[in-house]
Amino acid sequence: MAKRLSSSPDYTSLLDKYDTWLFDCDGVLWQGDRLVEGVPEVLNLLRTHKKRILFVTNNATKSRKSYKKKFDQLGLEARVDEVFGSAYASAVYISTVMKMPKHKKVYVVGMKGLEEELEEEGIQHLGGTDPADNTLAEFHLKDFQPDPDVGALSKAFTYLRRNPGCVFLATNIDSTYPSADGLLPGAGSISAPLACALGREPLSIGKPAETMMDCIKAKYQFDPARAIMVGDRLNTDIEFGNRGGLSTLLVLTGITHESEVVGPSASTTIPTYLTNSIGDLRAAIS
Repeated sequence: MAKRLSSSPDYTSLLDKYDTWLFDCDGVLWQGDRLVEGVPEVLNLLRTHKKRILFVTNNATKSRKSYKKKFDQLGLEARVDEVFGSAYASAVYISTVMKMPKHKKVYVVGMKGLEEELEEEGIQHLGGTDPADNTLAEFHLKDFQPDPDVGALSKAFTYLRRNPGCVFLATNIDSTYPSADGLLPGAGSISAPLACALGREPLSIGKPAETMMDCIKAKYQFDPARAIMVGDRLNTDIEFGNRGGLSTLLVLTGITHESEVVGPSASTTIPTYLTNSIGDLRAAIS
């Protein structure tokens, strides 16, 4: 059962126990373009105590550089190398794990952030924000000539069906993600129709897949026993931390409701700790 944090000693003990803090962003630090109350003070508290902070997000709409701009706009201190997004992890997977040849291309169904991370890794791409693909215009299959060099991350049914060697990747499989005005469909919802048509699932790179954790551990050496993952979603953030051998802290400012953690209908994925908001850690300041 998750431990419910409620007192100043609870939060002080948490601060003393963990040296590395991994944070999800949407629903934990902010909701859309609105900061969760107390976030600046809590991040400053952790930095004052020389804690390592990493921001681990499944949101593939932004590159790490774009996320840095958002942190700046919201008045939060962050470095580009502290950000691990699923777009970045996907690009690294393609370049370093798949070792996709330079002449091959990635067909993107996604936004500018994913394209930017692919370009940083020297990976050619098409689709994505290209007006020829980013359109609701009628598609005529008989006129479609696939590019033979497309090699990965294809969400185009024809590419995957005609080319058995084309790898089907998803930056993440989140069903939704939170915005300032409510939930929006996530990458998992976007990839589901293609998975259904193909009869196979994509390889997911983001949380809770271990690929993201391997990427982080390769960049920063840390003791999992002294690390904690803070998130708002059980099946991604908390499962990700649990699989990686980290302690986990669930906050209730995003997707998950407390009824999903306690009571007869509780999930089988259980966080180590539970609190209303990351701002609650301000109780450790005194």
